[in-house]
Amino acid sequence: MSLINKKKKITIPVSIGYGMTDIMGGGAFTVIGAWLLFFYTTFVGLSPIEAASIVAIARIVDAIVSLFMGSFTDHFYKNYFGKKFGRRRFFLLIGAPLMLVYILLWLDGMSYGFYLSVYLAFEIIAAMVLIPWETLPSEMTKDFNGRTKLSTCRMFLSACGTFLATFIPGVLIGWLGENNADAYLINGIVFAVLFMICVFISWKVTWERELTPDMLASMEKARQATPVMKKLATGADLFREYASTLKVRAFRKHLAIYLFSFTAKDIYNTVFVFFCVYCLHVSSSLAGTLLSMSIVGLPVTLIAGVAIIKYGPSRLYAFAYCLMLLCLVGFFLVYQFPTQHNVVLLVILAGIYQVGRCVLEFTPWNVFPFIPDIDEMITRQRREGLFAAVMTFSRKTTIAIATFAVGLLLQSGGFVKGSQLQPQEAITTIVLLLFVGTGGLLLIALWQALTFRLNKRTHKIFVEEVERLKAEGSKQDATPQARHIVEDLTGYSYDALWQQPVVNETAQAVPSSQAG
Repeated sequence: MSLINKKKKITIPVSIGYGMTDIMGGGAFTVIGAWLLFFYTTFVGLSPIEAASIVAIARIVDAIVSLFMGSFTDHFYKNYFGKKFGRRRFFLLIGAPLMLVYILLWLDGMSYGFYLSVYLAFEIIAAMVLIPWETLPSEMTKDFNGRTKLSTCRMFLSACGTFLATFIPGVLIGWLGENNADAYLINGIVFAVLFMICVFISWKVTWERELTPDMLASMEKARQATPVMKKLATGADLFREYASTLKVRAFRKHLAIYLFSFTAKDIYNTVFVFFCVYCLHVSSSLAGTLLSMSIVGLPVTLIAGVAIIKYGPSRLYAFAYCLMLLCLVGFFLVYQFPTQHNVVLLVILAGIYQVGRCVLEFTPWNVFPFIPDIDEMITRQRREGLFAAVMTFSRKTTIAIATFAVGLLLQSGGFVKGSQLQPQEAITTIVLLLFVGTGGLLLIALWQALTFRLNKRTHKIFVEEVERLKAEGSKQDATPQARHIVEDLTGYSYDALWQQPVVNETAQAVPSSQAG
């Protein structure tokens, strides 16, 4: 019998309430990606490598902390707060007021150490909220359409956050002046209050699956004292568990698509304002306006929610990446062959690019809730938190590397902090980062996406097979189609799967010859 709470339904209001947190997830880091390096190098007076190192150091430290959050929330039901407030939702409740730390990022005239400390604190607070929050669709329902409804509302609201994060700074800069640092501080205050309200709403409307008999038994064990050596052994087992997630073929491909495409988007966001101001010689407020074309993501997200059910993730990925690559070609042509219609062309290209970006962001987080279902066939466990932690760790590590690389290349390319005119060498570096960096990563993501075969049809067959085995069905009775899909998505031989649960389940399954 399923332990999902069947009395509660996934309605549109519930889905909207759940998705509110991604106004923070989409908005906070869009502002940071698009404006933080520009703010620190133009107003605060930090060098490109100093500004980039703040993001890189904070994200690496935070990525390590994030690794433990997934497993920590998986087992948080064992203590008082987890039992009273929920093992996932507790962190939304305490994270809501802590969103106000975001304001401190945008103070002018502080030291390098201050900015590093504040950014590190905000990254950890965001991870504390986002990792357990990301697991909630798997907690709330097993239905593909129900999860898609949650994820579609989430990504629609993320698109809202992305639009606000690009539109509001541009308006404030245009209103208060290109050279006024207060525009960034006011922007920080507005968003910090908005993020606090959004996270609280998500806490209020969501729920978690009921405790299983195994969870209740482990609660009894948790009351017993644990020797120090056993705790150390448990820590080592945890790292093995993290590594075991990469044995799931569907997750390996999903993670590669996610990291390459999102890192490409990050490089674009980070470099785009520099490209507009120093290569195209347009104002930063116009750059903000071009980024705010992300408003097209609002209807696109709703369309993508229908398209992912009808066409599957692989086709959506291909559509998004090809569209973005075509727009990059267009931006390059505008740069190389300027005309009197440059602004009009930039607006059109920026709008089309944002259609692709929206689908790029929408698709992975619609796929993610189904990955733990694949893993359950291998481990006979529900490890949503573990997968969320691995994704967050990997994402933050790649952001750290990419951001630091951008800062390093800008500085080595001769970028002059605080100057409105840059040497030709710096301009060439900005152009290469935008077009070669973004385009190259999108091509790698496209290559992986073309062989990704998790969709509504294969997921339905897969879950039906898991449920059949749970009901004591014989493995010999599996249909050839079910065997093929199970082996393709797990990367393991069917006969080696669904073994009796032991201490380290992942060691029991033997990868099939087709694992890759």
